[in-house]
Amino acid sequence: MKENLLTRDSIIRTLTDELKPLNYVHAFWEGGAIAFNRIDQWSDIDLYAAVDEDKVQETFNNIEKALKILSSIEKKLEVPQLPWPGISQIFYKLKNASEYLLIDFVVIQLSAPDKLLEPEIHGNIIFYFNKNNKIIIPHLDKDDFAEKISARLKRLKLRFCLFNIFVQKEINRGNSLEAIDLYQNMTLATLVEVLRIKHNPFHYNFRMRYIHYELPPKIVKKLEHLYFVKDMESLKEKYLEATEWFYRVISEIETS
Repeated sequence: MKENLLTRDSIIRTLTDELKPLNYVHAFWEGGAIAFNRIDQWSDIDLYAAVDEDKVQETFNNIEKALKILSSIEKKLEVPQLPWPGISQIFYKLKNASEYLLIDFVVIQLSAPDKLLEPEIHGNIIFYFNKNNKIIIPHLDKDDFAEKISARLKRLKLRFCLFNIFVQKEINRGNSLEAIDLYQNMTLATLVEVLRIKHNPFHYNFRMRYIHYELPPKIVKKLEHLYFVKDMESLKEKYLEATEWFYRVISEIETS
């Protein structure tokens, strides 16, 4: 077991000291678990910096220089393509830190239209600096969001109607691995999304993330029952149960 492991506070202090003097870094903040008051001993560090458009790589270079003062970088994973323009992401694993204390660092160009800041979706972020209040916390456009949810529900219902039967098809063929894969990635994944839309729509697309905190305990318990399948007979029963539940939730949402 490693001794004298780095703490999240020491990492954040070092990065703050490195980034704050740079005139092209305008803000530095933490999101993720801390934004929802859920930090524990297994939490990673979700960090963000807002920078000038042409300084993304230079910012990452400075981040890595600062991290190397604390520890060698054991692993580095650059995310090649994100769905948000103007946003870049790299994960770092430090040799002298807990294996859980990954650093998820996102560099955001000032011109990026979405900076992942709406409190309803991303929680209450913690600024370590925000020069001249350059970064403004935006208000969520609730009408636009409602339209997005409505369109998503229509698509989920149509996709489920078309493709959920594929689980039964593979059950009929005796293809257990294909059946369980489709059951998890089609039936249950779609069920989870509509449950999130019903109970916490702001995180409708968070999949299983935070699900134990954001869905009612009875719902979580029932999902656990459906996810743990021991054999094909169990799969047949739980597939039908999950399918019925999906259509019931859809009906409840549409009539609410």
